[in-house]
Amino acid sequence: MVGSFRQVLSSLPDKRTGKNSCYGMEDAALSAFSVFFTQTPSFLSYQRMMGGSKGHSNAQSLFGVHQIPSDNQIRALLDPVPPEQVFPIFEEILQVLEQQGQLKGWRSFADTLLMAMDGTEYFASSQIHCPHCSTRQLRSGETHYFHSVVTPVFVCPGQSQVIPLVPEFVVPQDGHDKQDCENAAAKRWLLRYGECYSALKVTVLGDDLYSHQPLCQQLLTQQFNFILGCPPESYTTLYEHLEGIDLPTVTTKRWTGKVEETYTYRYLNGVPLKDGDDALLVNWCELTVSRSDGKVIYKNSFATNHLITDNTVAEVVLAGRARWKLENENNNTLKTKGYNLEHNFGHGKQHLASFLATLNILSLLFHTLLERLDDKYKLLRSHLPTRKTFFDDLQALTRYLYFESWDHLLTFMLEGLELEIPPNTS
Repeated sequence: MVGSFRQVLSSLPDKRTGKNSCYGMEDAALSAFSVFFTQTPSFLSYQRMMGGSKGHSNAQSLFGVHQIPSDNQIRALLDPVPPEQVFPIFEEILQVLEQQGQLKGWRSFADTLLMAMDGTEYFASSQIHCPHCSTRQLRSGETHYFHSVVTPVFVCPGQSQVIPLVPEFVVPQDGHDKQDCENAAAKRWLLRYGECYSALKVTVLGDDLYSHQPLCQQLLTQQFNFILGCPPESYTTLYEHLEGIDLPTVTTKRWTGKVEETYTYRYLNGVPLKDGDDALLVNWCELTVSRSDGKVIYKNSFATNHLITDNTVAEVVLAGRARWKLENENNNTLKTKGYNLEHNFGHGKQHLASFLATLNILSLLFHTLLERLDDKYKLLRSHLPTRKTFFDDLQALTRYLYFESWDHLLTFMLEGLELEIPPNTS
């Protein structure tokens, strides 16, 4: 995949003029990517020293970097490049996962893929800004600048990983006076990629920001299913329709190992999402989890286009609740588990912040790909106690030792742990 990635990067637009082009654009992008992939902020510094003393480096052998630019040169080269230039690699990796039969393991309710959508901020400052920043006014009158992005991912109950998909950045749009927002970015994503992804038979998951009629109509028009958050405070008409009705109810009990919990499901098909004759009819369900003392420990409700029955209501709710995996396994992982998404690696004056954020998200996708398809990587990750341990070891090894390939590196680590070496499946 590194070779395919380099091929995509070889087409990056180069804004330089004249003869000042000793570093290739792909070298700049792969150098930046290597920092995110190894979760080592000083990776390039180590490799420059190794290249100077040994004549070769792991940046060359593991990432295909011919020459390592300086950090400032990397920022200057990548700043003019829109993040869309590297989006094709997301599609290529998804195709590989599909061809290898990996998406079958992500299919859930009604044999659909669950695609969670949500927005997250990845940069904020009261001083640093660019033309693509969003703004908010603080009570003090100070202007606060920030960047945010909609991060669609495939999730599945029972799966510990997620599959990051092409992101959509919240940025000022040409011809629009109103500031861009998460909802508008989600609609753009659906218009741009809807035909491609709906062919995979997808159910979209989202919070109540997504469960308003225009977006639900767009999802249906583009042949998506949906299971979206639907709290009472946001949908008064829908909940007024539920009043006085003897709602179908399913109750089950579960033992957690410590206490017994009661799961109470209620549902109703064909309820209006809003007021008016043109209201979209959706199917509503609710889960309340309580304990024997009456304490409610969880309550949530969803609107969906899937027909709900006594036999399917629990599955619908389970799928809807999988949305939290986007926050935990994707956004939270990117921010707190070594990827450092919110760290300012470089803001630039054009696209640098969003381009680097894309490479960061892409590194998580590459790690997911390895966990699914590379037996050596999977074996290592399963035997090392934490994700952090693996990347700490990776940092130390690549700082002091040269490896001819990823297979060489992974084999070295497995031999050090005295584990049986699986065949090369990378």
